[in-house]
Amino acid sequence: MLTIFIATLFFFLLAFIAMSLGYIIKRKEIQGSCGGLSNIGIEKVCDCPQPCDLRKKRMAMENRKKQQQMNDRII
Repeated sequence: MLTIFIATLFFFLLAFIAMSLGYIIKRKEIQGSCGGLSNIGIEKVCDCPQPCDLRKKRMAMENRKKQQQMNDRII
């Protein structure tokens, strides 16, 4: 049991160190995503003043689909 605990602890420490090195080398701030919940069907819940570029593209694509559906119904 102790062996499994030590192996698990070592694995997580190794992963943590690897992620830290990646952060240190790239010098890039950790950032979240605006509209990430929309992937599972939840509307924008973040407090970003503007949606991110990916969300804007998704919204434009949804609007084009709706417009196309409306045009198909009229014809």
